[in-house]
Amino acid sequence: PSEYLRQLTYAGARERWPDLPDGSSGIDDETRSLIEKELALIKELNYEHYFLTVQDIVQFARSQDILCQGRGSAANSAVCYCLHVTEVDPARMHLLFERFVSKERNEPPDIDVDFEHERREEVIQYIYKRYGRDRAALAATLICYRPRSAIRDVGKALGLSLDVVDLLAKSMAWWDKKEEIPERLRAAGLDPDSQTAEQFLYFVNEILGFPRHLSQHVGGFVIARGTLAQLVPVENAAMEDRTVIQWDKDDLEALGLLKVDVLALGMLTAIRKALALVNSYRPKYRAEPLTVQKIPAEDPATYRMLQRGDSVGVFQVESRAQMAMLPRLKPQHFYDLVIEVAIVRPGPIQGDMVHPYLRRRQGLEPVHYPSEPVRKVLERTLGVPIFQEQVIELAMVAAGFSAGEADQLRRAMAAWKKRGGLEVFEQKLIDGMQARGHDKAFAERVFKQIQGFGEYGFPESHAASFALLVYVSSWLKCHEPAAFYCGLLNSLPMGFYSPSQLIQDAARHDIKVHDIDVMRSTWDHSLADDLPHPAIRLGLRLVKGLKEEEAQAMVAARAQQPFSSVEDLAARAGLNNQAMTFLARAGALKALSGHRHQSHWQVAGIQRPMPLHRYGHSHAAEEDGVYKFADEQEEQVSLPTPTPHQDLINDYRYTGVTLGPHPMSLLRSQPDFTGCRTAKDIESYRQGQLVRIAGLVTGRQRPGTATGVVFLTLEDETGNINVVVWSSILNRYRAALLQGQLLRIKGVVEREGMVIHVVAGVVEDATDNLKNMQVSAGSEALPFKSRDFH
Repeated sequence: PSEYLRQLTYAGARERWPDLPDGSSGIDDETRSLIEKELALIKELNYEHYFLTVQDIVQFARSQDILCQGRGSAANSAVCYCLHVTEVDPARMHLLFERFVSKERNEPPDIDVDFEHERREEVIQYIYKRYGRDRAALAATLICYRPRSAIRDVGKALGLSLDVVDLLAKSMAWWDKKEEIPERLRAAGLDPDSQTAEQFLYFVNEILGFPRHLSQHVGGFVIARGTLAQLVPVENAAMEDRTVIQWDKDDLEALGLLKVDVLALGMLTAIRKALALVNSYRPKYRAEPLTVQKIPAEDPATYRMLQRGDSVGVFQVESRAQMAMLPRLKPQHFYDLVIEVAIVRPGPIQGDMVHPYLRRRQGLEPVHYPSEPVRKVLERTLGVPIFQEQVIELAMVAAGFSAGEADQLRRAMAAWKKRGGLEVFEQKLIDGMQARGHDKAFAERVFKQIQGFGEYGFPESHAASFALLVYVSSWLKCHEPAAFYCGLLNSLPMGFYSPSQLIQDAARHDIKVHDIDVMRSTWDHSLADDLPHPAIRLGLRLVKGLKEEEAQAMVAARAQQPFSSVEDLAARAGLNNQAMTFLARAGALKALSGHRHQSHWQVAGIQRPMPLHRYGHSHAAEEDGVYKFADEQEEQVSLPTPTPHQDLINDYRYTGVTLGPHPMSLLRSQPDFTGCRTAKDIESYRQGQLVRIAGLVTGRQRPGTATGVVFLTLEDETGNINVVVWSSILNRYRAALLQGQLLRIKGVVEREGMVIHVVAGVVEDATDNLKNMQVSAGSEALPFKSRDFH
């Protein structure tokens, strides 16, 4: 195993660093020394089989053109880079191999590998086939009761009305504490002092935190040398063709069993699909296909786009907080993206590291290092510890911790919120730093930062792996935007944004979007010729209720000959009345029959052959599988065109998107919205100016570090408005803020450069205006949905 691992490592190294034109090796002495150091430690600890197993899995994925990339502490390894398990080049990063494998720590390494989320099952089934179900199975995870699940199960057990239980469960937000349940009962119209309510509250409190059921880990595979069932029970998972063990990751770690994490990442799917679209659309412009490896590095236009906060759909930097950080941090190089990914996290925020770093980056605060060893650790982040590895190194160089003690500190950091144990290191750290000439204030500040990392510390290696995908997805958005949006739309569900939001963002980037059309659309969204840049043709996958096999049959029939009528489409594609109705509702039959009302009429008039007509009536004539009768006079009926309100509601109801007017543009003239400014308007508003706004709620977020603050995204016909809601305002307008679909808000504009927020003061639920629009359109269901607290 040792020799085989060495052989594979140096074969990969020659691919990573090809020989120079003069025939000499492209692997420099420093890199070779790093590889040798790692191989020696891997051999000493007998970990070769683990590395070879992961390499085999990754090699299978690459052979099937499945994009994959390792992350986590494995990105600290030059051997993993040579094996193509990770993509973080040691020459571009400060690596700490001991963070990944340590002789003193004496625990098995942990390699996390992300695969395309739509194709990960192929990798999972390969592992089962390769090692056998008697030797390989997924780890378990324990699901425990939280307020919502406890309310639902106790309510059912006590025989409460399901409507009341559902209302009560939905009124509980994820951050609500059990002490707030009586208040939610009162808000739902129940007396919390009644006997039933007291019994209900007692049992809910009793089972909170109690195990509810065993589920399967997101991708942790255990592969045994012998029969796995000799170690732990193995059972069939709920999902077909999967088996799981009954232990979770903590059990595996306690027993020192090896685990390989085979994880799913939607952005890898989106990137692969976007690259395929680029290569199919632009073959004549490129000498060879565009791949991830061939995307130009350090592209200035890509960084300029990110500096504007223009990152809707971009991996990892598409959240509200990241979009606000980008114009402040202004990334110019790859390492800036590594910091960007890591800095908007609970650890740096709670450790008060964000503002000092930004001030130093902007030249507003001097960079000071208390000693030369500290400089070596913190120089790359301007004297502020941003990464978990830096905290560990800082304890060693500034406080005299041994490698083993530093690792104990790392473990305590990860567990102290749940089990405590970090306090024992406080005095040792402060005393050690003071003994080495550092002042007490600096030592206390470092310990406060360590506590922040205990909440959530982001390793530099992990951030570097993610930053690679940030750059690739950013480059695609900047230089191939139509393919980028198409790739995202074809990979949903994933990320922060709905199809509607992505399509609107594409339109704001001057990408033309064509509607669903049975004469041109395929199942997936595709690129259409539209000079000077390609346009997006929406796919049949948006038509609610339509099956993929029905769409594929239609596309195959159309390839033989274009459809001449609705009847011709139904006959040659073999579509039943239900499928044709779905197409009519979605407006996809426009090219054959006109507007929706006319399409419905024509679909309803399609007559299928009946046995009596087929065999007993000589006057029945068959035309392409659809039977018409000579003695029946067809009457041409012209139905009225749908109103814009009707088209809008039906667009959202049957496809989830609209290319017509935005709902706010239709509501803007109503008296309730007089004086409400648009997203475009407030771009010119000054700091502290009062404003009244209105829009559809497209997202709600409440970060764990936000001390009760909720962030809303409102959407109108001109763009998105970011709203900050303080906890006092949330408590006052809770129902509207958490359940309203259309809100009117009075607030104050806050801006820092290009970053603009509205701080809410008064909130009004205007959802009834949507309901009135839908009643006028003949629709009862509310099709507008937001993505909340994900």
